[in-house]
Amino acid sequence: MEISGTVVSMLPLQTGQGKNGVWRKQEFIVETPGQYPKKVCMSLWGEKVDEIKISLNDKITASVNVESREYNGRWYTDVRAWKVVKQNSSAASAADVPPPQESFTADTGATDDLPF
Repeated sequence: MEISGTVVSMLPLQTGQGKNGVWRKQEFIVETPGQYPKKVCMSLWGEKVDEIKISLNDKITASVNVESREYNGRWYTDVRAWKVVKQNSSAASAADVPPPQESFTADTGATDDLPF
């Protein structure tokens, strides 16, 4: 699953000691674009904290795994990012590329004059 948006908050780095050794977790908040923006708390674990460098106000697309687990009768959901791609503001976006003058259907090669 992928989630795109802007990093609006970086939470403090968390560390701890588990049965498999020391662990590290970096949580951050991404706000999605649109008429009704949503905020999603995502986390990076272990070596991903050092590999994936994100900062406040970065526009990103994150590939995530969503998992819920039960503990003492309550459910907790974790949105774990395993890949983060920063949107390059200097590269041409799809909105910057002019649309083709006419489109052709794949089957017949005929011009399609539909408005969408």
